[in-house]
Amino acid sequence: MKITKNNNFHLTYCSNIHPGESWLEVFANLENYIPELKSRLSPTEPFGIGLRLSDVAAKQLLESNNLAQFQAWLTQQDLYVFTLNGFPYGGFHRQVVKDQVYAPDWSTQERVNYTLNLAHILASLLPQGLDGGISTLPLSYKPWWVKDQTTFETVLKKSCLNIASVVAEMIRIHETTGKILHLDLEPEPDGLIENTSEVIDFYQNCLLPIGGNYLSENLNIEQHLAETKLLEHVRVCYDTCHFSVEYEEPESVFARLQSAGIKIGKIQISAAIQVKIPADVEKRSLIVERLRPFAESTYLHQVIERRTDGTLHHYPDLIAALPHLEQSLAEEWRTHFHVPIFIHDYQILQSTQDDIATVLNLLQTNNACSHLEIETYTWDVLPLEMKIDLATSIQREYEWVLKEFVIRNS
Repeated sequence: MKITKNNNFHLTYCSNIHPGESWLEVFANLENYIPELKSRLSPTEPFGIGLRLSDVAAKQLLESNNLAQFQAWLTQQDLYVFTLNGFPYGGFHRQVVKDQVYAPDWSTQERVNYTLNLAHILASLLPQGLDGGISTLPLSYKPWWVKDQTTFETVLKKSCLNIASVVAEMIRIHETTGKILHLDLEPEPDGLIENTSEVIDFYQNCLLPIGGNYLSENLNIEQHLAETKLLEHVRVCYDTCHFSVEYEEPESVFARLQSAGIKIGKIQISAAIQVKIPADVEKRSLIVERLRPFAESTYLHQVIERRTDGTLHHYPDLIAALPHLEQSLAEEWRTHFHVPIFIHDYQILQSTQDDIATVLNLLQTNNACSHLEIETYTWDVLPLEMKIDLATSIQREYEWVLKEFVIRNS
């Protein structure tokens, strides 16, 4: 849906919250939820969709006349698609996902082929006059490669070349349709690029020189123009949960990316679990018990603790971190678990909701990004006492964001 500032912002939620890997399952969820949400939230104006498609669903959507039929349904329902989630390639619900969410990574042809399919789908669905983004993984999963520097550098180089090949196709799409598509890299804890410094280093020392050389040779353009094309078509997906877990201040991230010439393609609105760690051992034991229901078996829930000396210590998953809490030097834990954005306090735990409010406030003045996507995908694995009707939950998240925009805009 279009919101505030002369309709410059487009707000949606990501359909990755709904289980379903085939196109029929995806479309059934859209039919079940989207028209009702539109009637509640945007009855007289077009309503945007943040579409998540697995590799299987993307291939099926491109078969026969499925895409044309979907477009007709969108038109009939007064809906539009402006962003795709191309991070999870395969199964994402009701099975063990963990680090396999990064597979296949950007060093593989499978990831290229999948993303090209998404680009062609988005080019067909995207309304004229809008740019369209495809969020994707931060290249790969760092623990797979970090112990072998040679392999690490090989994965980086292959990823650059593969991303450049997708950009080449996006350039061709722009030339033939006039539509601008961008690939939005999504940094997160333990991703191959996980914070602002690593994003900037990747662009400056890998993507621009290596990817630029690829585009220069394959499109017969000068290197500086090739690098300009890369900066236009490869952007950052700023997930508010992920950057909060990394203890990064939104103002600093925005300023550093802008200074480096790196655009933000999409803001994913999500909240992490945050808790201040007391010195008292009994109180720490209580925190462990409150966190234990979030240590579930489907997704990775990376933990970064800030210690009393200001240093950061990483744990690969909450279930691995919990045994260390009582004796750690931590003063704070932040956990990669997307909790409802309308909840700030949960028992003795908090969320990083304040960072979302800061990001929404920044957007009022700097126009860094116009695509906003609510992405609480964990409804199935939340503790029972946090669960309510899903449609109502989604509506409450929209209403919280819209209220924040009114406050920041007044």
